[in-house]
Amino acid sequence: MSWFISQANAQQPAVVPAEGGHAPTEATGTTVAHGGGEHGGTFPPFDPSTFPSQLFWLAIVFIALYVLMAKKVIPQISDILEARAAKIASELVEAERAKAETDTAIASYEASLAAARNKANAIAHETRSKVAHEIDGRRHAAEAQLAAKLADTEQHIADVKKIALDHVSAIATETTEAVVEALVGKVGRDEVTAAVAAVSVGKH
Repeated sequence: MSWFISQANAQQPAVVPAEGGHAPTEATGTTVAHGGGEHGGTFPPFDPSTFPSQLFWLAIVFIALYVLMAKKVIPQISDILEARAAKIASELVEAERAKAETDTAIASYEASLAAARNKANAIAHETRSKVAHEIDGRRHAAEAQLAAKLADTEQHIADVKKIALDHVSAIATETTEAVVEALVGKVGRDEVTAAVAAVSVGKH
């Protein structure tokens, strides 16, 4: 601080009384030229005599800046970097958790889809087997019913045929008896029946 005060005083113009009542002459710097000479001097920062004070204040400013950086700026930057790193790590953890949940959901969906597909195939196979069994049962029942009806029809035809043959024999006997009676006279029923039966056996 004393250096700045001394330098300020050194740069104040010095008033030199003029001879013969003339206006005072100003002298600047460390040298005053008389009789029209040039002013001369050294720039204060480049003056070797001021180097110790300059180095002293440079050291003080450097230490102050270092303390300010160490106590204020660097901790704030470190806190910002740590907060950013913590946020990035938290986001990475969240992304990994979301990815794991997505993979689990996809695996669960694929497992559910496979189970549903297998269940659908099992239901379709069971339905086909059940329908085929019902069709076979109905076919066997229809065949049995048809066979029973065919047997009944054949039996009915046999009965009808027997009845018809009986009627044919009776009609033939009556007709033969009428013809013989018309031709030769009265003939016994037994004889006519025996003759018709003999003719029928001969045809068969």
